[in-house]
Amino acid sequence: MAKEHSDNIDELIQVAITPQTALNTHERINTVYSGEIVKMEPGYAKVMLETSEVMRADEIGLVHGGFVFSAADFAAMVAVNEPNVVLASCNCMFLSPVRVGDSIMFEATEHQKEGRKRNVTVRGFVHEIKVFEGEFKTVVTERHVLRLDLMKNIES
Repeated sequence: MAKEHSDNIDELIQVAITPQTALNTHERINTVYSGEIVKMEPGYAKVMLETSEVMRADEIGLVHGGFVFSAADFAAMVAVNEPNVVLASCNCMFLSPVRVGDSIMFEATEHQKEGRKRNVTVRGFVHEIKVFEGEFKTVVTERHVLRLDLMKNIES
């Protein structure tokens, strides 16, 4: 009986972390530094960042904010989930320090679509403590941003 119960829990966990939608963006990102997708739906994503020693900023165990921001940015990109989505700007707050060993759960919700523009709210939590909040303004480009002719409208 206990084995049957354990198998059911493992199956439920697997279903919960299996994305319902195919990932169309940032497919080659290093999830060790930017988090693992826990849940993904159109306009919504959950990303978990397991902090580690390589993220340590000091002798006490503070995690460098760049890792926190990277995971929040990845969550925003997954919520938009367009092949050519790029970050245009972000207004964010680091609300509480994060320690090596903490797990941060990021929730990203797309709340505004206007043409190619997408606005996404991202919140990060360690347990019930909100450690990060940001508004990410993204743009979906026709082609990959590195393949755009950004100089075509600039006169010599």
